[in-house]
Amino acid sequence: MPTFRTILEPTGGRNVAVVVPADVVAGFGRGARVPVVVTIDGAHTYRTTIASMGGRYLVSFDAATRAATGRGAGDEVEVTLDVDDAPKVVEVPADLAVALASDRAAADAWAALSVSRQRAHALSVDGAKTDETRARRVAKVLAALRGEG
Repeated sequence: MPTFRTILEPTGGRNVAVVVPADVVAGFGRGARVPVVVTIDGAHTYRTTIASMGGRYLVSFDAATRAATGRGAGDEVEVTLDVDDAPKVVEVPADLAVALASDRAAADAWAALSVSRQRAHALSVDGAKTDETRARRVAKVLAALRGEG
């Protein structure tokens, strides 16, 4: 589990990133896009994937992480990276879960989706402001899963 100190770098707009040393990435032995658990200053932990951009390896340091740590561009932090082998799981909204439980074909199609597609559908349902909109979005997800939309 490599640990290093670095200065958080602005990457454009309000975006900030941790630059990961190339020897750290090579040490994982998994190529450039390594899923990792990031620990900042021994306290705040989050999951992400190392990205290769402009010849450098970067880990995002998003707004939620900046708020949780009180750190931003130009600040020095201690970073610990650990390979993230945990399965990625999407929290399915309760009403969508009930609908999937009653529709085997849709449930099978859901299970075959990538995590990112599952997350997009779940966020669509969760983003609804009214019960009617939630119900429409659940129906739309089921239709898409059945190949109807």
